Amino acid sequence: MEKKILVVDDDEGFLDELSEALSMRGFQIIEVDDPCAALEVAEKTNPDLILLDLKMPQKSGVQLAYELKSIKEFSRIPVVAMSGFFKDKYSDLLTSCGIKACFKKPFNIDAVIKKISNILDQDTACRQVQ
Repeated sequence: MEKKILVVDDDEGFLDELSEALSMRGFQIIEVDDPCAALEVAEKTNPDLILLDLKMPQKSGVQLAYELKSIKEFSRIPVVAMSGFFKDKYSDLLTSCGIKACFKKPFNIDAVIKKISNILDQDTACRQVQ
């Protein structure tokens, strides 16, 4: 079964390119360019993973990740972040809000695909044990 990834990024050009690359590798992509709409879209689509930009207007990816973690229905969904400004000193903050990994833009799409696939495989294995 095709895994659904909710991609949240305010840069529509980047969002389109990333979504196309992920789609070509077999993922079903749901695009959201407004972080304020992401929770509603997640509720409607029930994604297997959320890939989000950290720096967006109106609501940061960190704020969105904290909100997702605090809502029972979303707390089980793995979150992966992307950022053009990521620094190692942010690692603890990202971990505390439930972010499983962070990629610095621009990134190698193959590395992102590999990490996403590993996270999804681990998540599936954890659910089968429960």
